Amino acid sequence: MAQLTILADQNPIVPDTTELILGIVSFAIVFFFLYIKVLPGVRKVLAERTEAIEGGLQKAEVAQAEAERIRAEFTAKLAESRHEAAEVRAKAQAEGAALVDKAREEGVRQREAIVAAGHAQLTADRNSAVSVLKADLGKLAVELADKIVGERAADSALQERIIDRFLDELDARLGAPAGAASAPGQAG
Repeated sequence: MAQLTILADQNPIVPDTTELILGIVSFAIVFFFLYIKVLPGVRKVLAERTEAIEGGLQKAEVAQAEAERIRAEFTAKLAESRHEAAEVRAKAQAEGAALVDKAREEGVRQREAIVAAGHAQLTADRNSAVSVLKADLGKLAVELADKIVGERAADSALQERIIDRFLDELDARLGAPAGAASAPGQAG
C-alpha cells in the first residue's frame, strides 16, 4: 500500500487537502464579494434593460396602433375620394350626354328647317318655272294656231280660251287635273 500512497500523492486529479480547503475558502470569499458587490449592479442593469425593452415594446405598440389608425383614416379618405371622383365622373358623363343630345336635337331642328326652306324654295322655283313656261307655251300656241289657221285671232278673250284649252289638254296628257291652269270662271 505504500506504493498506492505514493501514487496518490503524485496524482494530479486528487488535490491536496490543504489546497482543497484553501480553494474552497477563497471561492467562498470571492463568491460572497461578487454576491454583495457585483450582483446588485448586474441585477440593476438587467432590470433597466428589461424596463427599456418593455418600454420600447409599449412604444412600438403605441406607434403601431397610431400607424394603424392613420392607415385606417387614409383608407377611409381614399375611399371617399374615389367615391367623389366616381360621382364627378358620372355627373360629367351625364352632362356630356345631355350636351350631345341637345346638340343633336339642335342639329336635327336646323336640318329640318334647312330642308323645309329648300322644299319651299324648290316649290316656288318650280311654280315660277311652270308659270313662265305656260306663258311662253301659250304664246307659242297662239302663234302656231295663227300660222295653221292663217289669220290672227284678234280677240284677246279668244286667245286666252285657246291658250287655256291647250294647257288643259297638255295637263291632261301629263296627268295634271283638268282646269288647274285655267283661271276660275273661265270655260275650258
